[in-house]
Amino acid sequence: MTQHDVIILGAGAAGLMCAIRAGQRGRRVLLLDHAPAVGAKILISGGGRCNFTNTGTAPDRFLSDNPHFCRSALSRFSPADFIAMVRKHGIAFHEKTLGQLFCDGSAREIVAMLLAECASVRVDVRVAHRVMDVSRADAFRVETDRGVFSAGSLVLATGGLSIPKMGATGFSHDWAVRFGLRLTETRPGLVPLTFDGDLLALMRPLSGVSLPCSVAFGRLAFREALLFTHRGLSGPAVLQISSYWRHGAIALDLLPGVDAAAFLLARKRDRPKAGLGSVLAEVLPARLAAALAEPVAGRRMADLPDRTLLAVADQLLRWTVSPSGTEGYAKAEVTCGGVDTRDLSSATMAAREVPGLFVIGEAVDVTGWLGGYNFQWAWASGWSAGEAV
Repeated sequence: MTQHDVIILGAGAAGLMCAIRAGQRGRRVLLLDHAPAVGAKILISGGGRCNFTNTGTAPDRFLSDNPHFCRSALSRFSPADFIAMVRKHGIAFHEKTLGQLFCDGSAREIVAMLLAECASVRVDVRVAHRVMDVSRADAFRVETDRGVFSAGSLVLATGGLSIPKMGATGFSHDWAVRFGLRLTETRPGLVPLTFDGDLLALMRPLSGVSLPCSVAFGRLAFREALLFTHRGLSGPAVLQISSYWRHGAIALDLLPGVDAAAFLLARKRDRPKAGLGSVLAEVLPARLAAALAEPVAGRRMADLPDRTLLAVADQLLRWTVSPSGTEGYAKAEVTCGGVDTRDLSSATMAAREVPGLFVIGEAVDVTGWLGGYNFQWAWASGWSAGEAV
């Protein structure tokens, strides 16, 4: 049996950061992962360029049964702290939109940076180790298909259920429960929404059409791009609202910031011989414009009563649709819910009733918005645990 101070299960964003900070403190750290290489989700994120943080990070941009839980960790390790590490390693980056920071080059630079930091503090990184059993007596004992290891502290950092083709499992949730911790309800987050019936029949021919949009659910709205798919709706605005949606209708504003009624009545005056589809194509993608104008196809603007145009304007600004479901964990970027924050210290991520046990990253009931927030939670929660293990 190999003895360490800390064993971290899961070499993703949170696990790597935890290993770095624990190693900097002189702890003997073993970082284990079942995958053949570390940081699989980091490598595919941001289209391969890794949206590694967001400068607008704030607690109100995270979902949790306890919305205040994330405050402590986020204050301990901020976006500026991670940016400093990126600069230290000479990685070029840029801001895309809304505070989202991406590598100019490849996400591989972020993984290489994290591995270099691990190496500098002698973290023992081992991949392709499948965990067979975990137990605790005087210390934690981790049995794998390639050896048995023990340590006084154990960190669960294997993430959530999203993107199972990348190797995601419920490992951290399952073992947290075995150690007596509670789970909140889990569900796919940042995930495309699906539709059926007449709505799907309308949306399917529009697959591939994208436009700026505001998507609202209740009092919450996100203004970003919307994308029609062969099964419904996706795009950043829809992914954002999906983390909050459970059932019921969402409202789409297809012309955010535009007075649709004034626009249509002006075009009736200025382009009386034009069709509605032609007019809508001035401000909407042509395929979407044609679909929305289909009920009055063949009629000129001059022939359409004002009440008809006002009804069209209302639909443009508040098209209410009810999803039938989501694309599920296969297409979800994150898992909402997870290990109940009531059972963890917000300062250290330690289990309150199990000395030496820590849970970090996506496995915890803290889920960020789209745009680098979930990586920042991974860095921050990993750092906080690394300070304490």
